[in-house]
Amino acid sequence: MTPKVKTRALKPASTPKKATPAKGPITLAIDIGGSGLKAMLLDANGKPVSERQRVPTPAVPTPLAVLKGLDKLRLLLPGFDRVSAGFPGVIKHGITYTAVNLHPKWMNFPLQKELEKRWKKPVRVANDASIQGYGVVRGKGVELTLTLGTGMGSALFTDGRLCPGLELGHHPWKTKTYEDYLGRRGLNKFGKKAWNKFIKQAIAQTSATFNWDHLYIGGGNTKKITFDPGPDVTIVSNEFGITGGVALWREWK
Repeated sequence: MTPKVKTRALKPASTPKKATPAKGPITLAIDIGGSGLKAMLLDANGKPVSERQRVPTPAVPTPLAVLKGLDKLRLLLPGFDRVSAGFPGVIKHGITYTAVNLHPKWMNFPLQKELEKRWKKPVRVANDASIQGYGVVRGKGVELTLTLGTGMGSALFTDGRLCPGLELGHHPWKTKTYEDYLGRRGLNKFGKKAWNKFIKQAIAQTSATFNWDHLYIGGGNTKKITFDPGPDVTIVSNEFGITGGVALWREWK
């Protein structure tokens, strides 16, 4: 019998069931994933003011195909002032430099400028794990976030400040990389029992590597974790990958 996991899961603020005046500016927060494109409207404090909307990631996720999917989300969620987008890869100055789980055409793609051009709104783009981290970190000490989905995302924070550029998923581990064992490919190849064993080992290894004070694990595959990860590890809702997007606009005036 599979043991029940004690997750101490963090949950984002609930979406309002009735229309209430929203504190502007309103952010259209987007999460670009390997299997789904998700979005929600957030008020200035990062509170949801709409239902979450989702469309499937295109089977061949080229930039043009994904942008068409994002256009569908935009039509479902009108009335925003700005955009935050989380992307599964390295981002610098709004340009996507890697997209291992999407398509090679994302290399050096100006996603931020392209969205601003299409939607006529200010846009900021960041790594998806970084955005999830912004949504959950407490701002004390060293905090690491990992996302378990199609691939494996990561973000490291010190006293609430992001250390940009970390791609732990592509770092050599065992005979391959972290992502090969902890991403969806590893889950499908090795099975859930072995995958859970790898998660335990990765928790111990990242603790020894980064000496984190707290680890947050998010992403769609966290529901497959079958063990209690310990008091310094928190399993978090996947929706923080959206609600953390408002942090990209903290200096908005």
